[in-house]
Amino acid sequence: MKAHERVTAAIRAANEAGRPGLVPFVTAGYPEPKDFISTLKAVAGVGDVVEVGIPFSDPMADGMTIQRSSFEALQKGVTLAWIFDELEKAGGFDAPLVMMSYLNPLLAFGYERLADRALETGVCGFIVPDLPFEESEEIRSVLEDRGLGLIQLVTPATPDNRLKTLCDASRGFVYAVTVTGITGGDAGLPDDLAGYLDKVSAAADIPVCAGFGIRKASDVAAVGAHAAGAIVGSALVEVLERGEDPSGFLNALR
Repeated sequence: MKAHERVTAAIRAANEAGRPGLVPFVTAGYPEPKDFISTLKAVAGVGDVVEVGIPFSDPMADGMTIQRSSFEALQKGVTLAWIFDELEKAGGFDAPLVMMSYLNPLLAFGYERLADRALETGVCGFIVPDLPFEESEEIRSVLEDRGLGLIQLVTPATPDNRLKTLCDASRGFVYAVTVTGITGGDAGLPDDLAGYLDKVSAAADIPVCAGFGIRKASDVAAVGAHAAGAIVGSALVEVLERGEDPSGFLNALR
């Protein structure tokens, strides 16, 4: 099985068990670098796939919570090389990992080296929110040569013909952004969510996971009625920020 197929399989297994896949997001090294692996193991014990955020100085798709966590992790010396080293020492997790990173850290690391380290550490795919599809061929080809996936993002504003292109190009799952805006909102999910997620799911041959604004069990259930999985980011980062148990929070979402 290719690495990106592990992601697809994990989400489908959750669906076959009668529930939406749960994809929790953590910022690597936050709140404390020393707790990164123990936090990740706790989260991977409940989540079906875990999204590991790579700290970046200008996370333009993210709201204040993830911006703050990214800034603090950078201040404490967290780098992409350090993250890979920590993952390697940990020796594996209960859930497949995907990395969410802006392009700059990946470019600076080098795509070939990135793909090699991903395979060595259990990272199955990458989400790169500031990389347009038209400019993604170089990194996509390097990743796909090694069975790794580049996960594409779609939004309610994505035109239908482009939606199909992005769904066909995506590996692991399709990331359906629920709102036009940034992460971490608490205004609730949009009224027209069902129709949007149904449309994305119809265009995709792999699972669709919805993210942005998912904070409670009712949100996961609402998303799960129309998509294969729910991505939970800012709400989980806030739990970690308060020093609370991430496993308890994630179990409650189910």
